[in-house]
Amino acid sequence: MSKDKLNEVQEEPKSVEVEVTTTQEEAEASKGKKKGGKKATKKVKKTKTEELQEQIEQLTKERDELNDKFLRQFAEFDNFRKRTNKERYDLIQNAAQSTIASLLPVIDDFDRAIKAAEADDNIEPLSEGVMLVYEKLKNILTQKGLKEMESTGNAFDPDFHEALTEIPAPTEDMKGKIIDTIEKGYTLNDKIIRHARVVVGK
Repeated sequence: MSKDKLNEVQEEPKSVEVEVTTTQEEAEASKGKKKGGKKATKKVKKTKTEELQEQIEQLTKERDELNDKFLRQFAEFDNFRKRTNKERYDLIQNAAQSTIASLLPVIDDFDRAIKAAEADDNIEPLSEGVMLVYEKLKNILTQKGLKEMESTGNAFDPDFHEALTEIPAPTEDMKGKIIDTIEKGYTLNDKIIRHARVVVGK
C-alpha cells in the first residue's frame, strides 16, 4: 500500500468524526437554544407581571392622593358655606338692629306725646307732637332707602299698583288713571316692597 492511499484511509475517518461531532454540537446548541428560549420567555412574563404590579401600585397611590385632595376640598367648601351663611345671618341681624335702633327715638317721642296728652286736655299740642313724630319717622325710613310711591292722578300701572275697584271717572282725562289711593305703595332701594292699592277711573 502506498503512502498516499494510506493517508487517504486515515484521513476519511477523521473527516467523518468531525462531521458527527459538528452535528452533535449543533444539536446540543439547538437544544440549548430551545431551553434558553423557554427561560427567556419565562423571564419576559415575570417582567410584565412586575410592570403591571408597579402600575397598579402607582394608580392606587394616585387614587389615594386624589381622594385625599377631594376630601380636603369638600371640607374647605363646607366650611366656606357655613361661614358664608353665618356672615349673611349676622348681616341681616345687624341690619335689623340698625333700623330698630334708629326708630327708638320715635318711640321715645310717642311716649312723651302720650304723657303730655294725659296731663293736658288740650288736643292741639298732641296733634302737633304726632305730626312731628310722623315727620321724624318718615325721615329715618327715607335715610334707610324707603320711598313713597306717587299714585293718585297717575296712569294705572299693574307693575306698581293694585286696583281694588273701578269707578266712573269724574272727567274724561281721568279714565284709566288712579282716582284715589287706599294704601300707599313703597320701594326700598328701588325695589317694590308693597304695591299701592288704588281706585281706578273707567
